[in-house]
Amino acid sequence: MLIGYARVSSIEQDATAQVAALKTAGCELIFREKAGGGRWDRPELHKLLSQIRKDDVLVVWKLDRLSRSLRDLLTIMEKVKASPAGFRSLTEAIDTTTPAGRMMMQMVGSFTEFERAMLKERTKAGLDSARKEGRIGGRPPKLKTQQQTGSHQTRKQRQEDRSRCRSSIPCPSSDCVPSTSADLNRVP
Repeated sequence: MLIGYARVSSIEQDATAQVAALKTAGCELIFREKAGGGRWDRPELHKLLSQIRKDDVLVVWKLDRLSRSLRDLLTIMEKVKASPAGFRSLTEAIDTTTPAGRMMMQMVGSFTEFERAMLKERTKAGLDSARKEGRIGGRPPKLKTQQQTGSHQTRKQRQEDRSRCRSSIPCPSSDCVPSTSADLNRVP
């Protein structure tokens, strides 16, 4: 039986084109997932790997849909091979039911991992360059500077109020616990 696996990296992306290609290839069962390819915690992939049986063929639209890490890709391929099942990538024309297909899959997997490493390197270089120019990436702060200052002052005022309250309330010496600076810095 041909079993398809379609994966997109984010919620905004759509796997319709992958699913259509897998159906055209003859897949009877298709697992769909929205998760990053560099992550191992993908429930649909694990469900697929637990259901794959002898003489089944795992089919993906493109090799990087299965994994972007060569190590993970080889782990997945070992699990498929242990079933014993085959693997086929439609775009790269890889079919591990043949010796040439197994060799080709390992070569393409190496290039996929290299491509991902290069992308990370370019991204890091771009972020470093932006920081040198004074631009900071990431999410903008939720509070403006004025709001942050006000919040800090409010917290400090509460701590002072608690300290004054503790010192003005008479209590039996056995019940009193002297407040420490650590107590004063805690936020309720």
